[in-house]
Amino acid sequence: MKVEEEEKQYFVIDFDSTFTKVEALDILGEISLSNHPERNTRLQKIKDITDLGMAGEMSLRESLIARIQLLNGNRAHLPELISRLSKLVSKSIERNRVFFDEHPEDTFIISNGFKEFIVPVVTKFGIKADHVFANDMIFDEEGNIIDLNRNNVLSINGGKVKQIEALKLKGQINMIGDGYTDYEVRQAGMANNFYAYTENVEREPVKKHADHIAPSFDEILYHKKMSGALSYPKNRIKMLLLESVHPNALAKLKEEGFSVESYPAGLDEDELCKKIKGIHVLGLRSKTQVTAKVVREADKLMAIGAFCIGTNQIDIEAALEAGIPVFNAPFSNTRSVVELAIAEMISLMRGISDKNRDMHQGIWSKTAKNSFEIRGKKLGIIGYGSIGAQLSVLAENLGMDVYYYDLVEKLALGNATKCDTMEELLAVADVVSLHIDGRPENGNFFLREHFQMMKNGVIFLNLARGPVVDILALKEAILSGKVIGAGVDVFPEEPNSNNDPFTSELMGLPNTILTPHIGGSTLEAQENIADFVPRKIMDYINTGNTENSVNFPNITLPPLKDAHRLIHIHKNRPGVLAKINNTLAEFDANIVGQYLKTNEAIGYVITDINKQYGKELSKSLKKIDHTIKFRMLY
Repeated sequence: MKVEEEEKQYFVIDFDSTFTKVEALDILGEISLSNHPERNTRLQKIKDITDLGMAGEMSLRESLIARIQLLNGNRAHLPELISRLSKLVSKSIERNRVFFDEHPEDTFIISNGFKEFIVPVVTKFGIKADHVFANDMIFDEEGNIIDLNRNNVLSINGGKVKQIEALKLKGQINMIGDGYTDYEVRQAGMANNFYAYTENVEREPVKKHADHIAPSFDEILYHKKMSGALSYPKNRIKMLLLESVHPNALAKLKEEGFSVESYPAGLDEDELCKKIKGIHVLGLRSKTQVTAKVVREADKLMAIGAFCIGTNQIDIEAALEAGIPVFNAPFSNTRSVVELAIAEMISLMRGISDKNRDMHQGIWSKTAKNSFEIRGKKLGIIGYGSIGAQLSVLAENLGMDVYYYDLVEKLALGNATKCDTMEELLAVADVVSLHIDGRPENGNFFLREHFQMMKNGVIFLNLARGPVVDILALKEAILSGKVIGAGVDVFPEEPNSNNDPFTSELMGLPNTILTPHIGGSTLEAQENIADFVPRKIMDYINTGNTENSVNFPNITLPPLKDAHRLIHIHKNRPGVLAKINNTLAEFDANIVGQYLKTNEAIGYVITDINKQYGKELSKSLKKIDHTIKFRMLY
């Protein structure tokens, strides 16, 4: 019996900024002071007093009384407060509801807040009302909050220590909180561990006294080797974002609880091979090359996010063989690229770039020579994907006749005319715009012979990928007058950062617009990408969904309820699924849901079981022949 008592784990949790994301009295102030003339001033004073109390720089009772006096609160405000707090429960607490349901006898809420709003919130999680210890409000006859019960031990400094001492708990006591009064419990020897809870707020004076830093409740359960909503805490999943990925992506991933490092520039192969060690998720744009060597050096890589349309900078096959899904943003910057194409067509048709240069040099060159409207001109689009198709629609609305060519059968939009060969398109087009991807076989796709097939005096745009066009052939076509205007946004070799020099054979050519790969570089596009790609990555890590992955079998999974989810990635060989199910049967794990999809290289199996699993089951699943990766989600 003595051994059981020593091993028993108790969890004593603070309420404000721990169980919930916020300080409850701050929210009460927002409600009670909504129409008060001193609203903003009082709210700021309440927050300042809260911080002083949390840091131990002001006595607890003094802090509580000062805030009550500023609040102008009433009993009638409490239902709204409880409703708001119920929606502001910390994310990792929310996803660990099962833990609280399973451990009602071991979980306590001890707070310097007030029972009136704490009990209704925490009991929804299965926490017993008589396991909640907090202050009591004093109301007058009109229901105004005028004071607190000064006989309550939790209204004074050291109150949590005395309260826990009175409980006489036998076993390991884990104190979880974000304030100085939580640390006092450990300091007084009334807790075996103090976890500084930083999911919502980080207080340096508190962190420096902690036994452990806990960015989430998952981390605490992982540290205590207890089951939780996640088998591996999100804060231990390391993400590396390169090339100045939009800060919204960084914020979104950090808010979800991941450990994220951001780097402003691209990395070369050797640099990335060093940096990739220990990284679970890599995010990049178009400059960094993820080669097979990089994939081999990636010892923990789970997923790659391309914060752009293309993925030719990533060795897709190497990632697939290593069991690493790749996600991109195939539509997020479509409009931005199309608008740049339209703008450059008009500008080049009017010779704007040369006229602009002349004006800056004091030259007045007013002339209609080689200056045209785009209305009535024939636009030839090579590559009729999402960008090419949207360009087709907008160009037609501007009065252009649209022709397109694609290797894959594509349905014409509007009045666009499909060409069976590229030669057919080049023979009629007044403007040629490339919108093909950067796959290796598209290298040197557009050569000298293609320029020769074009009409004289054509406008040429490459907003696709640098290597697809023979740059020297384009230069010759411009100098010969075959091409009277060119817009190039992408180049065979591009600088890794804005601090590196740029050089090109196209520099200084007449009526030639050169832009630094900015087709998708609009605030709108980058915000769209910063929303789309992190959602796909988080969805994969959190649920196993691979919808929109460019290399993995696409599976959209239903929400998981009352089960544990196992993910098995293996080479596409006969009999693997049978071995997985035989292994589960050996461990008496009942399958409540199973999803399998394959492609030519791998099989992707997600299995939901209704039984608690152990390390031996995991080891057995990993040992199955042809296994590439195995992970437990829950």
